[in-house]
Amino acid sequence: MNKTFTLLFAGALAFTAKAQTPATAPTAQAFGKIDKADLELKACDFEKDANAEILFDKGEVYFDQTYNVVTERHKRIKIFNDNGKSEANIRIEYYSANRAEYISGLQAQTINSNNGTVEITKVDKKQIFTEVVDKYYSAMVFSFPNVKPGSVIEFKYRLTANSVADFPDWYFQSHLPTRYSELATNVPDILYYKRLVNVHYPYVVDKTNSSNTHTLALANIPSLRDEPFMGSRDDNSERILFQLLSIRPTNGFTHTFQDSWTKVGESWADDEDFGGQLNRKLADEEAIITKAKSLKTDDEKIAYIFNEVKNTVKWNDVYARYANDGTVKAWEKKVGNSAEVNLILTHLLKKTGLQVYPMLVSTRKHGHVNPGYPSSYQFNSAVAYIPVDSNKYYVLDATSKYNIYNQVPNNFLNSFGLYVNKVDKVYDLAFLQDKDPVRQIVLINAEIKPEGKMTGSADISSFAYNRINCVKKYKTDGEKKYIDFLRDDNNNMKIASVTFENMDVDTLPLRQKMDFNLDLTGADDNYIYFNSNLFTDLKTNPFLNENRVTDIDFGYRDNYNITGIFKLPAGYKVDALPKSLSMMIPDKSIVFRRIIAEQDGSVMIRLSVDFKQSMYFKENYAEFHEFCKKMYEMLNEQVVLKKS
Repeated sequence: MNKTFTLLFAGALAFTAKAQTPATAPTAQAFGKIDKADLELKACDFEKDANAEILFDKGEVYFDQTYNVVTERHKRIKIFNDNGKSEANIRIEYYSANRAEYISGLQAQTINSNNGTVEITKVDKKQIFTEVVDKYYSAMVFSFPNVKPGSVIEFKYRLTANSVADFPDWYFQSHLPTRYSELATNVPDILYYKRLVNVHYPYVVDKTNSSNTHTLALANIPSLRDEPFMGSRDDNSERILFQLLSIRPTNGFTHTFQDSWTKVGESWADDEDFGGQLNRKLADEEAIITKAKSLKTDDEKIAYIFNEVKNTVKWNDVYARYANDGTVKAWEKKVGNSAEVNLILTHLLKKTGLQVYPMLVSTRKHGHVNPGYPSSYQFNSAVAYIPVDSNKYYVLDATSKYNIYNQVPNNFLNSFGLYVNKVDKVYDLAFLQDKDPVRQIVLINAEIKPEGKMTGSADISSFAYNRINCVKKYKTDGEKKYIDFLRDDNNNMKIASVTFENMDVDTLPLRQKMDFNLDLTGADDNYIYFNSNLFTDLKTNPFLNENRVTDIDFGYRDNYNITGIFKLPAGYKVDALPKSLSMMIPDKSIVFRRIIAEQDGSVMIRLSVDFKQSMYFKENYAEFHEFCKKMYEMLNEQVVLKKS
């Protein structure tokens, strides 16, 4: 099974929300047996706005006589409205290579109430499809018939894995509220599994019976909803992960599994679809290698090969930690998954004489890599890794034409990568981060007109990741949509044109210049109002909720500087001017400054926001929330002019 071993760092695991403990705990029912109350249920008792609810999710894991891992699962979902009908589309992915895992005994049906009579519609077996994901994975896919608001859908199946290492993980929490979730496990004494538990709700069931079956259950678990700048959903879910550490046969010999990163790295170094791809010759590679070797510096060689690969091989939008068709075929077809693209890159860099290693990584959506949990399942992609010295390294990902060779891709920041150095037998983790602040500088020179308009020019310089984001947005969306983005869809603003400098020079900041006209809302015959917070993404506070259940992961540090000089209209004077000030969050990790001065008929306003961290833990959200509330109010505080 494709386990998603994705734990946050040890200090960030606490879950602050509190569970509701029902007077009588709910439970699961037999397949096809349903209470009338569930058919008549109109809304989730503990999450009223939910479109659907998991009534129960029950899993039982045991071992057959040949030590196959067998998982029997039964899941039932209540549909409340039309928006919840999408839950009737089911996809169960599993590791199908050499029948390492297979699904059997699938049953699925829709249950409706028809004038008080229970009506059951079974899923036609002809409508159950097996989809090939790649040469390792497949998915069983089907949809429930006759689904409407009020329906209950349920399915059960048996998943058999032929390796004792493939003990399934269990997620009590999902994108839907869950009334009851139960996991029962029965593990032979000769097997030892390490359990990583991220459960902060009280168990309503925690017992072991006479046959050594251990049952754990939670009840009334709220959905895990998307929050601004949250990391992986799996990182933040209530769950239990299992890792096989050893087998203790009766003869006293103990066989250990991947209980260290060295063992994980060794397995990938020898894997035909990872380390085995690095020495495969690519068609006509000599011309690229010869050209690269003729360049003077390592940086020139790296930049050249990086650009050659990202402009030659198109990424097929599939993240993978292994090659599917192989690097030779991907190079020939000029398309491949993320591992194939970056193993090609690693191969060419290596042939040029550079010290480069393949590295396993995890995208932010897939989850942070827990260094205390050695497992290849924590990764979902691969990159090329070039260590320069003890403080400098390059992480190269050629899947995006907007990535830069000397900038760690944002998608992998604040997590670990495992580099595989087979020659020296070094397999170690490296923490991927960017400590430097990423600047965004906005310069505005404008004039306020007596009729309540602002005309002027803006000069925006975007560095590093901000540069990448702007270039990608412009080239993906086109100029019209990009201008709409610059004016923040404000119909009162018109931008005549935008000119760019350094659009195609990766090493320089992107510079944008434009002329604009803005109708100032609220102006009347006596008063004009304006603020200088223009051409930034700091207008709207994304942290409005009082509570938060996930950590905030910006990826990188942002540093904003906005300076505006505004010429006042004749016949007007300043009636209200925001004060100059400086404030910071209690731990000094965010600093906001505002400097305002009036001189010679103009007002100068300088705003700066410096995020000194890229991650903020949910445990400190109360002070983070309060600071952002005040900061955004001050960022948007207006200057008031009065007719004299």
